[in-house]
Amino acid sequence: MPTMAETDVRKLWNDYKRTRSERARDRLIEQYLPVVRFNAERIHAKLPSEVDVEDLVSAGYFGLMDAIESFDLGRGVKFETYCSPRIRGAILDELRNLDWVPRLVRNRAARIEQATKSLQNQLGRLPNDDELARTIGVDKEEFGRIVRDAHATGMLPLSRKMAESSTGEGNDGDFLKDPRGVSPLDEAQKRDLRSMLKKCLDSVEQLVLVLYYFEGLTMKEIGVTLNLSESRVSQMHSAILERLRRNLSNLPREVLV
Repeated sequence: MPTMAETDVRKLWNDYKRTRSERARDRLIEQYLPVVRFNAERIHAKLPSEVDVEDLVSAGYFGLMDAIESFDLGRGVKFETYCSPRIRGAILDELRNLDWVPRLVRNRAARIEQATKSLQNQLGRLPNDDELARTIGVDKEEFGRIVRDAHATGMLPLSRKMAESSTGEGNDGDFLKDPRGVSPLDEAQKRDLRSMLKKCLDSVEQLVLVLYYFEGLTMKEIGVTLNLSESRVSQMHSAILERLRRNLSNLPREVLV
């Protein structure tokens, strides 16, 4: 579908909000599908090649539909800015629900294990990497990736010692910190912070913080997005921070630690 002129898009939005017709909704979905694909491809770039980008696009499609339903034309916010977080959230939710990482890793580990046993029986010795790669039908580079993923499947209960001496006594091993690990305390504090922001700030003020601190936009760019002057955005930003400081100062000391 060719890109529509801004006036035509605005007319389509007004038509949909007035009639809630499926035809108008479908045209809006077609108009903003490139936003879905853009976000899906950005997330896909950080994932293994086995993950199909089209699956991510399908998940983002539902986030787009939800954004279209809830979008308020009177807020003066560009729809592309409004819908992107919802699209990314829908894609990430789908990835969590699919739990694709453990399944892929288990399959890779099983392929190597089966090939190793088969070649060991044939050769009477442990096979080398080249022999294993030929057996499972991949090149050396791909085999290296499979080996790295397979080694990542090693799991150990935290209650068990990493190594045991001949006397039966164990030594605590060194554990690497999982960069993806989530601290329950951090998550609780984030929930409290989000709750406070929703109570203290309206949706436009929240959007100013998101665009400035998370999306990296300048005051001028935020002004263009929200149809405000740069000085007005700067004033809003200062007022928001002052209001948050007052609210934080009223919280119990133990919450702030």
